[in-house]
Amino acid sequence: MDGTAIRLRGLRKSFGRTEVVAGVDLDIADGEFFSMLGPSGSGKTTVLRMVAGFEAPSAGTVELAGRDVTRLAPFERDVHTVFQDYALFPHMTVEQNVAYGLKVRKVPRAERTARAREALAGVRLDGLGDRRPARLSGGQRQRVALARALVNRPRVLLLDEPLGALDLKLREEMQVELKALQREVGITFVFVTHDQDEALTMSDRIAVFNRGRIEQVGTPAEIYERPATPFVAGFVGASNLLTGQAAEQVLGRAGTWSIRPEKIRVLTESATAGEQAHPTVAGTVAEVVYLGDATRFLVDLDAGGRLTAVQQNLDTSSEDVAAYRGSRVRLQWHPRHNVAVPDAG
Repeated sequence: MDGTAIRLRGLRKSFGRTEVVAGVDLDIADGEFFSMLGPSGSGKTTVLRMVAGFEAPSAGTVELAGRDVTRLAPFERDVHTVFQDYALFPHMTVEQNVAYGLKVRKVPRAERTARAREALAGVRLDGLGDRRPARLSGGQRQRVALARALVNRPRVLLLDEPLGALDLKLREEMQVELKALQREVGITFVFVTHDQDEALTMSDRIAVFNRGRIEQVGTPAEIYERPATPFVAGFVGASNLLTGQAAEQVLGRAGTWSIRPEKIRVLTESATAGEQAHPTVAGTVAEVVYLGDATRFLVDLDAGGRLTAVQQNLDTSSEDVAAYRGSRVRLQWHPRHNVAVPDAG
């Protein structure tokens, strides 16, 4: 054993002439909260389904804890999958739903009752075992689905966009709860999502998928602060890409450069030298968007290109925003926030 929960090598999947997974190599460590992030059609869910055993690879291997499971059925793998739609039995109580898998495996009644109640307590639903799913909130139903998965004590828990059906506030609450739960139980979570904020919030590491391939694997900070490709820079959070003549004019260097909007400070055109601790570039505010906690400025640079800057609304209100439109400004950021992005190729 080398501490690797999942090892994928040369994993490919084609449907007819369409290759949806185009050669994935990936190692996921024991006890890791690992996210597969990418847009629809990027191959992330298909990879998850191949790990679960619901899809057979066209090529490559899937190993779980060092064991080749590529040709094994789902029930022969020490994994459990939680889906977005929960798939709870409406005619059963919460406790019966959680204990169902144990009943199928002919676990004695007393043991499955004890384990089901322990699992419900683990997701903070103790005392609700006698309710039917219809009497629970969306967040509670999601936690029942998690308890039903955890009661089987799998080595790996696979989660396929499990929070997608929840409203924003509840989804944000469940992100925090889910990460806390993963720390408590200590098993490997593999989480599929198209939501960048969700992946950044919850993950120990992230794999960013695009067109059936992995563009970058890293910690949230590595993915966000040091994107390896133009796709990652544009997909994971908002980013400015300066390239070509605009990069040479603004930065004095050729190539492709990423600058995150929140790193850029917006100054008045008449800002004093004392405020200009770092070089500035001049431009005109093309559009300004009030976001409540922040304001987004879209600035057309005199040197060419457009940059987006985001500033916290420490003093600005929605009434102030319109006055910025069409005004002359200077943009400033520390040179260390110019991140070189290798050209895709």
